[in-house]
Amino acid sequence: MGRGRLRIFLGAAPGVGKTYAMLADGQRLRALGADVVVGLVEPHGRRPTAAMAEGLETVPRRTLWHRGARFTEMDLDAVLARGPQVALVDELAHSNVPGTRNAKRWQDVAELLDAGIDVVTTLNVQHLESLNDVVRQITGVRQQETLPDEVARGADQIELVDLPPEVLRRRMVHGDIYPPDRIESALTHYFRVGNLTALREIALLWLADRVEEGLQRYRAEHGIVAPWETRERILVGLSGGPEGETLIRRAARISARTPGTELLALHVVPEDGLARVAPAELDGQRTLLESLGGSFHQITGEDVVAALLRFAQVENVTQIVLGASRHGRLHSLLRAGVGERTIKGSGPIDVHIVTHEEAAGSAALRLPRPGRGLGARRFAVALGAAVVLLPLLTWLLAMERRPVGLADVLVIHLLVVVVVALVGGVYPAVLTAVAAALLADYYFAAPLHSLAIDRPEEILALVVFVATAVLVGTAAGSAARDTRRAARATAEARTLCRLASGVLRGQDLPALVELIRENFGLRAVSLLERDARASPVPHWYVVASAGDHPPERPYDADVESPIDDRLTLAARGPGLSADDRRLLDACAAELGLAHARGRLAGPAGPGDPLVEAERNRAALLLAAGRDLRAPLRTAEDALVRLRRRRGPEREAEERRLLDTARGAVHRAAQLVADLDDLSRLHAGALDLYLRPVDLNEALGAALDDLGPGGHSIVLRLPEYLPDVIADAALLTRVLTALGAEALRHSPPDRPPVVTAETRNGRVAIRVADGPGGDGVVPARVSGSRADSLSVRLSRDLAEVMDGSLRTSRKGGGFVVTLTLPSSAPGGPRRGRRPAPSA
Repeated sequence: MGRGRLRIFLGAAPGVGKTYAMLADGQRLRALGADVVVGLVEPHGRRPTAAMAEGLETVPRRTLWHRGARFTEMDLDAVLARGPQVALVDELAHSNVPGTRNAKRWQDVAELLDAGIDVVTTLNVQHLESLNDVVRQITGVRQQETLPDEVARGADQIELVDLPPEVLRRRMVHGDIYPPDRIESALTHYFRVGNLTALREIALLWLADRVEEGLQRYRAEHGIVAPWETRERILVGLSGGPEGETLIRRAARISARTPGTELLALHVVPEDGLARVAPAELDGQRTLLESLGGSFHQITGEDVVAALLRFAQVENVTQIVLGASRHGRLHSLLRAGVGERTIKGSGPIDVHIVTHEEAAGSAALRLPRPGRGLGARRFAVALGAAVVLLPLLTWLLAMERRPVGLADVLVIHLLVVVVVALVGGVYPAVLTAVAAALLADYYFAAPLHSLAIDRPEEILALVVFVATAVLVGTAAGSAARDTRRAARATAEARTLCRLASGVLRGQDLPALVELIRENFGLRAVSLLERDARASPVPHWYVVASAGDHPPERPYDADVESPIDDRLTLAARGPGLSADDRRLLDACAAELGLAHARGRLAGPAGPGDPLVEAERNRAALLLAAGRDLRAPLRTAEDALVRLRRRRGPEREAEERRLLDTARGAVHRAAQLVADLDDLSRLHAGALDLYLRPVDLNEALGAALDDLGPGGHSIVLRLPEYLPDVIADAALLTRVLTALGAEALRHSPPDRPPVVTAETRNGRVAIRVADGPGGDGVVPARVSGSRADSLSVRLSRDLAEVMDGSLRTSRKGGGFVVTLTLPSSAPGGPRRGRRPAPSA
């Protein structure tokens, strides 16, 4: 029996009609003759949903007891024993009650699929694991029940059940989603128009990606290589030249005109592994591309055009952006450019040729640049050798008593062309070949001492010689250039390897600086660091140096390689070539990393920020240990008393001890979560979304989170309060933490009191516990309460939201004042709802 098929009805929010659509699909399959059963359906009191389930066979649920409460779950064994063709199972991401075989409902569904049963189920997009943080940032609510993305991605069919936000809110108002007592809270919190619109867009984009994966899989299975323009994908071909940034920006503008377009860039590395571009230039282009939302790719290929088109076909690219050729007319006559060859082989893919400053736009032939290829010096040496060798050999051959044939002369001249090509490259070889042909014609072809030629075979011999000499010279020049480039790459790799080995072995900075001085043949090298204190004239000091009279300031050096805003490598010695400067920059960057690692590992001064960070960490750990000690001790005592019980005891006593232990463990878990959030906050990894937040709603949510104890808190708030600028989730977290802290330290007959007032464009919320009440006089508080983990976390979260948190005492009471910016600095806004009652 094969594996069953999974079909998911995906929704952006509760109430869009997923369960109704699932039941309607079950009715359709039943009408077609399929054996359909309802494994589990959650109608949530919605009459249309319950009516749609009528007529479908339902497998009775399994009853379980947990913590004294009665629950029902799908009876997996009963469904497997029934063995239907199709099972309808609602809420795929649901967590099962402890005591069932599987912890999650999707694991139950996996067993049904393994048994060959088709499953139709429902899922909200906010329950997907990869989208949990995104949804929390939008709605301020973290979903506790999540589903691994691979489970949903493995579904055979996914169908989106969609409703516009306005229609969904109307359904909420009519009572079609939640009971009446939850409608107002839902409309002002989760079911805001902005929230629903964002969730709808997330669901559409996620589903679009799954559709794209299915399309790519279909094209691969059927061997389809021609691009299908289902989605615009723009590919930028990067050669590593200076025109790359122009191409990226142009492609980004094209991409911005069509929403949903994907931007890619490709650099083809030659198979010989020899770098023909500056790595720094390519890295800068990659950074620009990623900042514009694109992705960078790099592949190896012998032919650039073939590799480019192969990549475009695999990625289903619809448009290619290339730069205009930088080669002149002469090169274009010998070989078509990359753009021209790409256009001929692109087929249905559109190709854009973008002009740039480096393009060869002149109509005239451009002269070769002597400094290109093997260098200006070798270019000059090659031309000098040709000027000397060609006349000398021609004179020696002409002085021979025995007449020398034209073919022998051309073979000897061909040797000179090869030598010149090996020394100077292609262009000197071409000039030498033309000059050799003219000399052979003048001195050895009849009529002698004339450029005229009598015999046609001699004309053919001269033409063949020039062509052969050009081809051989080109090949020899390319081989010489690649050999030099390979030798250069080997030397660079050896230099960087030696420096990296020194860093890994823990060599000190002076030894590393000496290594750089030796490798580049410099007289003296210094690693300089600028004084961090602001001053009109920057002050530099030497971190490490090597050689005689090392430079003490950057402007005293012959060569400088900046590392960052404060570090630079300065050297005295002969000037360096462009390749040597590039290698020196790489070595300087490695040296800067070694210096930074040494600072982290070495001793720090009393004002060093690292010391402060370490002190903060130690304080946090102490506070966490102090706060965790009490709840863990309480839980341990309760569990020990349960273990030592003898004889029958009252069930109420057992429940009380279990509740005490459970509450203490929950408190410990909450403290661990607080510590984790505080660490993420200090690391800059905590998401933040500041917006106007109704303080009344935030207080109401905090009281709900506190459970039954929260209703004992006394609220003394003005009738109208302005919104505060804050992150809704973080504000609720802070208010909940402060309320829980106040409840733990308040006597039973004096519950905590929460007050609020508006002053100077800010809203101050005061939480007071213990004896006292209003009219607290602030005072510096020292002690465990002010340094507890909950207060520290609340203070840091308040400061992140541009607020503040102060602690004070009055008599035996403890007061925390949270101040946040108001969205109405001119005064309270009218028309707001009254504050919630406790």
